[in-house]
Amino acid sequence: MAQLTRRSFGALTAAALTANLTRSLWAREVAQQSGSRKFYIALIADTHIIDDFYVKGSENGVEDNESILLTTPRLTSARDLINSLSPAIEQVFLLGDYFHNYPSQDYDFYFKNKTRLDNAKAITDGFHMPIHIGWGNHDYDVRHVPREMSHRLFKAKFNTEPYWAFDYKGYKFVHLNNFLGSTQDNKAPDFNPNTGSLGEEQLQWFEAQLAQHKPTFVFVHYPLLAVQATEFKDFGLHPLLRKHADTIPLVVSGHVHKWVDFAHTYGPQHYIMAATRYDPNAYMLLEIDPDHGSYRFLNSNLVEWSTHYSKPYHTA
Repeated sequence: MAQLTRRSFGALTAAALTANLTRSLWAREVAQQSGSRKFYIALIADTHIIDDFYVKGSENGVEDNESILLTTPRLTSARDLINSLSPAIEQVFLLGDYFHNYPSQDYDFYFKNKTRLDNAKAITDGFHMPIHIGWGNHDYDVRHVPREMSHRLFKAKFNTEPYWAFDYKGYKFVHLNNFLGSTQDNKAPDFNPNTGSLGEEQLQWFEAQLAQHKPTFVFVHYPLLAVQATEFKDFGLHPLLRKHADTIPLVVSGHVHKWVDFAHTYGPQHYIMAATRYDPNAYMLLEIDPDHGSYRFLNSNLVEWSTHYSKPYHTA
């Protein structure tokens, strides 16, 4: 893998300092009160893990070519910070682009060789708590690799379905897959890989999940502005989110690799989160309080909005 330059070593050293400050403030922020039912989750996105088959210099520009070679230490740093927090994070959710592209279109290749899929799993297996994997555009290659092959690989390697709901402590956590609709079908007349769509089956499934009226956190890789609002007459993701905004506290996306706050543009609060590819401090730490039906984005004051980056906490 890549050798550390002075610049990248300095970045990782700064990340270590940030981690120490984060742990210090975490201990103060989340001091548990007796009898509290609060619990804590973490979100990460766009980890973009590579392997020895990766061709260096194949990205767009200097920043992208540098960052892709540091995805492993940066994800490892984020993982180790999340593992270190006390009270403990109980669940981790990864919002897609788990690995970076496909080195082969041959299914068997991934079982004859150690690839970026195996490298990604080896890192995330190091989390001390369960991690739930979602799908990003780099986890597919909709122009060249059949989506069915990607689904087979995810099931075989990660035991992960194309979309899923996870029920935990009275809450529902849903990862939607915006790569299953017609805009991601290379044989469809409206094929456009830059536009997400869910397809009718998934939309109906999501509507059924929301009909249970549990508070539901929603994760989807593309930001909502890049997902078709409606797909079948007036039926689509945006109307569903607005209809059920009272029971959806939060919608979080990745893909853009920067922190963006869309507030309530689409009904529920909607954030785009940054990528561990560019910053090992790009994680969201959420406190969920069932007794008050609320949540807190605990490290929101770390965020440098509209950039790749987060700042360390500062003591009062």
